Amino acid sequence: MQKLITELQQIVNFKDSTDIGDLVLIVAKEPQISVFYALVTDIERDTSRKNEWWHVSLTLLTLPPQEITWTLRIPQFTGMEVFTMGGEERFVKAVDFGTSALASPPPPAPQEEKKGSFLKRVK
Repeated sequence: MQKLITELQQIVNFKDSTDIGDLVLIVAKEPQISVFYALVTDIERDTSRKNEWWHVSLTLLTLPPQEITWTLRIPQFTGMEVFTMGGEERFVKAVDFGTSALASPPPPAPQEEKKGSFLKRVK
């Protein structure tokens, strides 16, 4: 698992924190390794525990989307720690998609209109 995480860190820009609205990459080592994205929809303190645990609500970006809530500590949902759930290793870390760049996208480059293209058909 650690080898896969090291490889992912070389190709994915990760954030150091995880907030509501972030997309996280989840790596699960089950019978086979699974890697998928999820949207963080809520993070709420678990007041029933003495130590700091958090209910992290996620929407798995699968078909169909699945809603789950995991109870995790901060190092577990910020990628600082690989943890086990049901005896299987898991890794969760928020991905930095450069949201400042997404807020004001550059203007599209001029392109020739192709015959039969979608844009030409909707005009």
